[in-house]
Amino acid sequence: MLPDTASEPGSQKEPRPEIEPISPQDAQQILQKALEPYQADGWRVMDRSAYIARLTRGTRNLDIRVDLLGQVEKHESGLTPLQESGRLTAWVLLLVALLVALALAAALGLV
Repeated sequence: MLPDTASEPGSQKEPRPEIEPISPQDAQQILQKALEPYQADGWRVMDRSAYIARLTRGTRNLDIRVDLLGQVEKHESGLTPLQESGRLTAWVLLLVALLVALALAAALGLV
């Protein structure tokens, strides 16, 4: 049972404050300003939309988001397993290509 001081649910409805979300164009401008120092510092933009961008440098990822109120949020993390396996695959393919080139050179008597 509810205490006497509490009102019944639904008996009083307070109007919710209207929150005006920013437009994608405004979010893009805010995001561009947030990205500039990171790009100058050597971070590369891997993916970008009006409200979010993913940057990478070395073995780190940086997600920068602009919420609907225009606030900038940043989250730094390590490489994803897909990125790590992609780097490993690239190294393996590079080594295989080098070995094939050396084998061809040896077979042709160039080495």
